[in-house]
Amino acid sequence: MPDWKKLIAGKVALAKKGNIAGKVNANQRIPAGQTEVKNFPILDLGILPDINKTSWKLRIYGLVENEINLDWDAFQNLPQTTKVSDFHCVTRWTHLDMDWLGVKAQDLLMMAGPLENAKFVTLHGYDGYTTNIDLVALLDDDVIIAHSVLGYPLTTAHGGPVRIVVPKRYAWKGAKWLKAIELHEEDRLGFWELRGYHNDADPFKEQRFSDS
Repeated sequence: MPDWKKLIAGKVALAKKGNIAGKVNANQRIPAGQTEVKNFPILDLGILPDINKTSWKLRIYGLVENEINLDWDAFQNLPQTTKVSDFHCVTRWTHLDMDWLGVKAQDLLMMAGPLENAKFVTLHGYDGYTTNIDLVALLDDDVIIAHSVLGYPLTTAHGGPVRIVVPKRYAWKGAKWLKAIELHEEDRLGFWELRGYHNDADPFKEQRFSDS
């Protein structure tokens, strides 16, 4: 089995040194083609799921040693952390320094214990949305499963009660109304990826569409 804890420790060390893939200098925080905004625009599939703290649950399953099922209280009892990161939407806006409060994705994934052949992840939302990402990317120290932002609980419109945030990717890679995290061996395209969006979605490479 890969030594995921060692991999995470290495990523954390690189991040602290400021020497990690995708890093840009302070004068280049806003990717090409993006415009900084101060508000928090709302974009979704036009479906607001009927989900709240009482009915919300999160499942982590697939190629894991231990399947995890959390309700709201169990999620809140996990170690909470704040992560400040920049948020890049493929629709060409960027909001800098958003402070997300929640649980680090790597903490939950380590509780589940990825199996050796787990390479990719599908994120499932309560609205039926899916998006795919490689497991290594999801293990970055800045990826957070968040219930609050900018000092307030997430509204339903912004993906509450819980959404996942993947700062090094365009925002569509972070599912709103997060329902499940599924680990598997082969990559599986998600909702937008099947519709021509880029599979990797690195904002600093302007990977908006599959032919970019």
